[in-house]
Amino acid sequence: MALTSWKAFRFFDVTQIKLPDDESSSIFEQGSITCVASGSENVFLGSAEGVVRILSNAFKVVRSFQAHEGASIAHMKQVQGTSMLVTVAEDLSNEPVLRVWALDKVDKKSGMPQCLSSVVVQTGKKQFPITAFAALDSLSQIALGFGNGAVKVIRGDLIHDRGTKQRTVFESEEPITGIEFSEGNQTTLYIATTGRILTLVISGRGQGQPPRPIEETGCAVHCMTVEKSTSDIVVARDDAVYYYGSRGGRSVFPYEIPKKLITTFKNYLAVASPPQSNAIGRGSTMRTFGNGQADDLFSTSNFTLLSTDPKYIAHQEALSSPVQAVFQEWGDLFLLTTDGKLFRYREKTMHQKLEALYQRNLYILAIDIAKKSGLNIAQQNVIYRKYGDFLYQKQDYDTAMQMYLRAIDNTEPSQVIRKYLDTQRIHNLIDYLEELHDHHKATSDHTTLLLNCYAKLKDVQKLEEFIKSPGDLKFDLDTAISMCRQGSYYDQAAYLARKHDEHELVVDILIEDSKKYAEALAYIWRLGPSDAYHNLMKYATVLLEHCSADTTQIFVDYYTGQYRPKKDAIVITQSPNTQGQERGIASTAVQNLAALLPLPYMSTSAVVTPGSEGDQKTTLSQAQVIETANNEPPPEYEIPKPRTAFSAFVDHPENFIKFLEACIESDDIEEEDKRDLYTTLFEMYLHTATEKKGEDREEWENKAKALIGSQKIPIDTSNVLLLSSLENFRAGTTLVREQQGLRFDIFRSYTAAKDTAGAIKALRKYGPEEPQLYPAALAYFTSSPAILEEAGDELDAVLKKIDADGLMAPLQVIQTLSTNGVATMGLIKSYLSNSIERERQEISSNRRLIQTFRTDTDAKRTEISTLITKPAVFQATRCSACGQSLDLPTVHFMCKHSFHQRCLNASNGEDITREGDGAVECPVCAPQNATVKAIRKAQDESADRHDLFMDALGRSRDKFGTISEWFGRGVMSAPGVE
Repeated sequence: MALTSWKAFRFFDVTQIKLPDDESSSIFEQGSITCVASGSENVFLGSAEGVVRILSNAFKVVRSFQAHEGASIAHMKQVQGTSMLVTVAEDLSNEPVLRVWALDKVDKKSGMPQCLSSVVVQTGKKQFPITAFAALDSLSQIALGFGNGAVKVIRGDLIHDRGTKQRTVFESEEPITGIEFSEGNQTTLYIATTGRILTLVISGRGQGQPPRPIEETGCAVHCMTVEKSTSDIVVARDDAVYYYGSRGGRSVFPYEIPKKLITTFKNYLAVASPPQSNAIGRGSTMRTFGNGQADDLFSTSNFTLLSTDPKYIAHQEALSSPVQAVFQEWGDLFLLTTDGKLFRYREKTMHQKLEALYQRNLYILAIDIAKKSGLNIAQQNVIYRKYGDFLYQKQDYDTAMQMYLRAIDNTEPSQVIRKYLDTQRIHNLIDYLEELHDHHKATSDHTTLLLNCYAKLKDVQKLEEFIKSPGDLKFDLDTAISMCRQGSYYDQAAYLARKHDEHELVVDILIEDSKKYAEALAYIWRLGPSDAYHNLMKYATVLLEHCSADTTQIFVDYYTGQYRPKKDAIVITQSPNTQGQERGIASTAVQNLAALLPLPYMSTSAVVTPGSEGDQKTTLSQAQVIETANNEPPPEYEIPKPRTAFSAFVDHPENFIKFLEACIESDDIEEEDKRDLYTTLFEMYLHTATEKKGEDREEWENKAKALIGSQKIPIDTSNVLLLSSLENFRAGTTLVREQQGLRFDIFRSYTAAKDTAGAIKALRKYGPEEPQLYPAALAYFTSSPAILEEAGDELDAVLKKIDADGLMAPLQVIQTLSTNGVATMGLIKSYLSNSIERERQEISSNRRLIQTFRTDTDAKRTEISTLITKPAVFQATRCSACGQSLDLPTVHFMCKHSFHQRCLNASNGEDITREGDGAVECPVCAPQNATVKAIRKAQDESADRHDLFMDALGRSRDKFGTISEWFGRGVMSAPGVE
């Protein structure tokens, strides 16, 4: 048998399992095991008596039950991850029975696992053995193959026992040897007979089509399985192992040996061979397998673990007894022989396998195994590095370098660099250094070394290719640029920086090295908003120093949301530009910069003049770069706070003022930022005014006054007052205080400055609206003799106003004037005499009024007493209503008015003779009495309205008089007191 292409290893540790001395041991010894299944951390043994035994990982029987009566269990399947077990039993005298068991549920009567469903497989009158069995994990479809060549599919809900349907999907004259399902967009059933391999779509797209043969050669029983990871069907024949893909592809791995059973385990294919005595007629090639011992050939079976990708034998051994079953569980593979022995096959660790390959220098196979096993790149690179070391020792430097390049991500570069420096293999070293740069693992030292290697070889072309290489950055940019700058190759350094979008470096080189300030500003103006802002802020001071107008303009555009990156177009010309002298500094800077390095946002299409068509030798130095009109809307960007630009305008006040004025006029500035802008602009106006003289100073002060003159300015009053005070700008202080209604503060500012004329002016202007200014003015005018002299007759006017409006009591005036001892009695003699005379008159008037009230009160009391205690004599002879002589019946009132009863009834509108009526009121005195009652009622109601009393007291100028008035109304009387 041709096995020369298969390298054999011992990648598995084999141990015979010592069975416990209990029922488990006897089961294996009896040889009554008909089928084996595994899954969900258990092993399941089916017997000829229909008993299922469940074994733990110690191979002890943890449970057993009678699954079928009088029938042998031919096939079992445990649904992985569930508690369901499928058993199929047959006795060739009755139809086979298929049952589904729920191992986690117990039947209360029998104590056995609950049988979810039981299906009798309908095979007809003549029974044939079941040679193949397959089931989907969902148990929605189960396929059975028979020795008569029939395949029956059972569909339905076997888990909930909702009924099933059986259908014969295939019939053949050849016995069925294997059945496997393949799931995908459609469910395909692979059928193997002794003479063919076929596929049959049983659900999904293509269902109902006849079976499609894919191979005109069949296989033996147990020699077909499915590779679960790929859904490929694996078929073993004596000459080779065949893989059939779901799309119809076929792979062949020659392996000439008789095969009895195959199954998959991880990435391996387990192959069991029958005893060699059964295959003695196969030829000399088969007889030589097994070390050439003829006796062994006739008495042993072989068990092999193959890996088809990569191709090698992971384990191979001869067994003294034929293989009965192979199953896997707990991550290991188990083999059961017919003599009851059980073996465990445990795969060695990846490290152990790789070490075995290293010892035999099989690095390529080690790499293939590592890839197939899913080792990460770092672990694979270790193998590449070891292989490279092996090749380097054999002086195969070029191939070794290829391995080092493969392992570059996980190799210390110094280890490789040192080797090739010692061997003077500079070309290999260049390859490695270039690869380091491609993998972005190069340091500045590596970049320096690579550039030195180029220089040593004098390979200028390669050096330029390295510097100008397209794509991602392959070297340490800072190192390369630094070397160019150190050698005064500023243009090349700027090219590198621009090529890799290191805008900050470009600007830094143009400003710090080349001193090309206009070119730097032109470059910044062509950057995107974020890059332009960063570079502008970094070099704002120096740019304002050398290009103040353009720099101020770019600040204005950016901070008002109108920044647009400038664009340029290349114009190819054959003659000198006659309009070159008319271009500004910025355009000239663009022309100079374009010859140096490609500008950002440059138009890719060149505008060719008529005379230049067909001339392919025109270079950029013969071209012109001109600015093109940019009518596109400004790009969206976050407008920074205006305050961030303030520090850049130090020592440039005029430019700063232009910037602030432009920002204030913009509609995109937030209200919070406008407060800073207005305040700063006001400060700059005042600062500029202090440095000017004459009309210029007045012009800047007028600007400052106009700025704060609006009612909508968002400047805090405290800031305006502070700035005005610091810059001695009194007009600003006065204006703001007027706007804020702080008239008293304006007056106080004049008095604090001893400006009597200003104080008088403020008093006359604000006094009518702010009466409290007069008491303050009285105190100020009498604060010193000099101020009193300046005030002149204004003091008399203040005293008259205070006296006329009652702003101060005379005693308060005396106390105010006596504080400083400046005013004399002669100044206030007239005021005092008038006040005393007026108060005397008020006292006299009040006394007369009091005497009148007392006299009236005494008279009323006497009258009341007389009415109560003395009889009344009525002498009236005429009716007070009609004026005629009185006749009976007559009604007399205590007020001395008498009436005919008929006249009184007519006046009152009712009969006064009716009993139970209330008192009758004199018609003559009734109106006067009603008025008194109304007054009394109003006083009673107002006595409880303390809010009205407090309001009247607050508005009154004569507080005591108001209190007296309300006291008379009873507001201070006790409740219930009349």
